[in-house]
Amino acid sequence: MDFGICIPHYGKPIEIGRILEIAQRAETLGFDSVWVTDHLLVPQSMNIIYRDNMLEPLALLSHLAAVVTRVRLGTSVIILPYRSPIVVAKMLATIDQLSQGRVIMGTGAGWMEEEFAALNAPFKERGDYSDECLRIIREIWTHDTVTLHGQFHHYDDMKTSPPSVQPGGPPIWVGGNSARSRRRVAEWGDGWHASSLLASEMAPGCAHVRELWAQYNRQGEPVLSSRIALSLEGVSEEVTAYASRRPRSRITGSITAAVEQFGAYRELGLEHVVLELSTQSHDGTLATMEAFVERIRPQL
Repeated sequence: MDFGICIPHYGKPIEIGRILEIAQRAETLGFDSVWVTDHLLVPQSMNIIYRDNMLEPLALLSHLAAVVTRVRLGTSVIILPYRSPIVVAKMLATIDQLSQGRVIMGTGAGWMEEEFAALNAPFKERGDYSDECLRIIREIWTHDTVTLHGQFHHYDDMKTSPPSVQPGGPPIWVGGNSARSRRRVAEWGDGWHASSLLASEMAPGCAHVRELWAQYNRQGEPVLSSRIALSLEGVSEEVTAYASRRPRSRITGSITAAVEQFGAYRELGLEHVVLELSTQSHDGTLATMEAFVERIRPQL
C-alpha cells in the first residue's frame, strides 16, 4: 500500500518555504506521492479551511514537478465543472511532461453551490457536466485530433497537444462517495478516490465499484484509494480553527490504534492512502509525517 501527503496550501498564512518543505520532506521520508486540492471562491461566511490563503492547485502542482523529483503528483480533487476540461487536459498533460510522467488526476463533481454560482458553473447539471468533462479529457489524452458534439461542448477536427508521457494519459481516480460517483469510476476512471471514510465505511462502496467494473467489462482491477485525516496522540499538534467542517471520519488516537485502522484499509484492498494534515501546525505536520514513517508504516 502506497501513502501520500496532501500539501497544506490553504487555511494558514502563505509561507511558500514551509509549503515546499512539506513536499520535500515527504519525498525524503519515502512517501509515494504529494497532493493538492481545489477551491477557487469560498463564501466569507463559511468557516472552512479552504476559504483562506488557498493557492491554485494546478499552478502549484506545476511548481512541485520541479521541487520534488521522485514522488507522484496528484489532485485530490480537481472539481470538474470549475474549469474548461480542454484547459485541464492540456495543463495536466503539460505537468505530466514536466514531471516525466508522475501525474495522477483525482477528480470530483463538487458540492459548494455558492462557489458554482460565483463561477457561473452548472450546479444542478454538475453530474452530467462532469461525465462529459471526463470523456473530453480521455479523448484529448488518447487522440491526435478530436471531435465532439456533446451536451455542453461542441468542436470539430481539433488538434491536441502536448501528449502526456504516460500512455493514455495520467490515471484518473474519481472522487466522491455517492453511487453516481462510483458509476463514473467504472465508466471513465481508473480508480476510486474516496474522502474522509474509514475502512469500514468504504467497504460497501469498494464492493460496488468492483461490481460496476465488471458490468462495464473493464479489464484488470480498479485502483482503490482514500484521503483521510490523521491525528496522533502525543505527536500531532492541531492549531487551526476550522472545526466546523472537519472530516466526518479521521484516524485518531495512539500509534497502535492507527496501525489497526490503516491495516483495515490494507485488508480492504486499498492501494493508496493520502494523509490530510492541514489542520496541524507546520511542526505538528512534520512530526506526524515522521511518526507515521518511523512507527506506523513499518508495521503495515
